[in-house]
Amino acid sequence: MEWVATGRIFSAEEALAGRLVSRVLPPAELLPAARALGREIADNTSGVSVALARQMLWRMLGADHPHAAHLVDSKAIFSMGRSADAYEGVQSFLEKRPPRFTLRVSKDMPAFYPWWNDSRSRG
Repeated sequence: MEWVATGRIFSAEEALAGRLVSRVLPPAELLPAARALGREIADNTSGVSVALARQMLWRMLGADHPHAAHLVDSKAIFSMGRSADAYEGVQSFLEKRPPRFTLRVSKDMPAFYPWWNDSRSRG
């Protein structure tokens, strides 16, 4: 809150100490680290799950009540828990191999998505 209220400029080290950032890198290492993180996400996660989680995080920040987030989260858990990507995640873990997620954000988002157009999901 101090950073928000004062609007002051603070160092990368202070941002790290305050846990605003996860690490501070020299300029030459920044792009390779960002690409490595992106590759890790792309290789090891379900794109649909990540896209859904991202939308839930951003869109539920302004929810009128925590129950609204609970409703959306419950739908997501139910839907994604039954998905091909959930099955693949478990199988790849049991077989000790990299996952091969097949669901695509462009065509496989859950039926309740986008929920923000549905007044029933707002609590």
